[in-house]
Amino acid sequence: MRKIVAGLFVSLDGVVESPETWHFPYMNDEMGAAVMAIQAEADTLLLGRATYESFAAVWPYQTGEMADQLNNIRKLVVSTTLQRAEWNNSTLISENVIEELGRMKERPGKNISITGSIALTRTLLGAGLIDELHLMVHPIVLGTGTRLFDESTGRLPLKLVDSTTFRSGVLNLHYQPA
Repeated sequence: MRKIVAGLFVSLDGVVESPETWHFPYMNDEMGAAVMAIQAEADTLLLGRATYESFAAVWPYQTGEMADQLNNIRKLVVSTTLQRAEWNNSTLISENVIEELGRMKERPGKNISITGSIALTRTLLGAGLIDELHLMVHPIVLGTGTRLFDESTGRLPLKLVDSTTFRSGVLNLHYQPA
């Protein structure tokens, strides 16, 4: 059975919004290897509309290992507003998202990886579809911004299955549903 694995960059105060504005000073070879390891175990990338649009505007024009991985992997885009998803290997899912992803987990294949896509991640956590949650907690307090867990999350018991501290001070925390 396939797993849905979510990976997010998080500030110390729980902000996941716009990591491109605060994350990069903490990026190092350890974090790059951890991100690539998550991606190496996946054959499908699951994205919400906003993350898809931001990635599709940048990654097709980049080179290197990460660009090759993102440009060539199968991409599922969850959106009720997009009419088409034109980035290489992209398929649009606009209806019955929970049911469709539940069926996809039953099919053969490697992991389905979610990067960013905060609203989608919240929805899938609430539906019990996320099997692993990788949080890279950065040693910075942002004070404002969208947090992964908000009032709508409710109780969500998790089990810590692994943790690593990178030289940059970032904590790599790996959770599964308890």
